[in-house]
Amino acid sequence: MRLSNLADYAVVTMSAASRHCGGSRVSASELAAETGLPVPTVQKVVSKLTAAGLLRSVRGAGGGLQLARPAAAITIADIVEAVEGPIALTACVDGHDCMVDHNCAVKPHWPMINQALRGALADISLTQLTPVKEIA
Repeated sequence: MRLSNLADYAVVTMSAASRHCGGSRVSASELAAETGLPVPTVQKVVSKLTAAGLLRSVRGAGGGLQLARPAAAITIADIVEAVEGPIALTACVDGHDCMVDHNCAVKPHWPMINQALRGALADISLTQLTPVKEIA
């Protein structure tokens, strides 16, 4: 399994945003510069993350983006699901057509497998991806 580029970029963007936690707000352009991602890509990711309630956007003077909740309360599962939707390794769990659906002995077990994967991603908080700044 491989995450989509957009999910990867969302994790990178949230990691960069978390480095501003407690500080001033940051713009999508600043996040793009910090991450090396194209501005339109960061804007698309930020839109999805804001819609999912992971980022908060403040307009006007002194506006910008900030985490909607503490970095320790945001997990990789939250970020991936904001961009990809529910975490599932197969489409058959959602009722999509499958050639062997009528004979599949594994289908009843996919929810357990998907939950294990989601649980593993939910065990990793955003703070674990953000390096601690050393005090000089």
